[in-house]
Amino acid sequence: MEYNITEYMDYNEQEILPLYESVGWVSYTKRPKMLQEAYLHSLKIYAAYVENKLAGIIRVVGDGSSVVFVQDLLVYPEYQRQGIGTALLKRIMEDYRGVYQLHLLTENTEKTIAFYKSLGFIMDTDIDCRAFSKYCVD
Repeated sequence: MEYNITEYMDYNEQEILPLYESVGWVSYTKRPKMLQEAYLHSLKIYAAYVENKLAGIIRVVGDGSSVVFVQDLLVYPEYQRQGIGTALLKRIMEDYRGVYQLHLLTENTEKTIAFYKSLGFIMDTDIDCRAFSKYCVD
């Protein structure tokens, strides 16, 4: 399967919301204006297209020097395990190869842990750290 990765410059709700829905990230789709604002204020976004259809996206936030946080990495279920997520993440890793810290927060499944470890990421517990989060939603 061939895919094309390009910088995502123009937010298109009609293609973004179905992608989030397809992977069950409905907390975003319930707040479409918040998601649009998040995209507008992101550090970098790349999209993968298969035959001009959005197949996946990666969105990062941060300062680009000391820290970059992978906020979203989504691939439509029918395109998963075909290299798209890996290619998107590698593109970000290349763009920010000199950054001091590259972070992400993800679900605690064997599949997800194996995916990120295969790309050189380590878990917070492996470096005697703890990650903390505070969700400020109503």
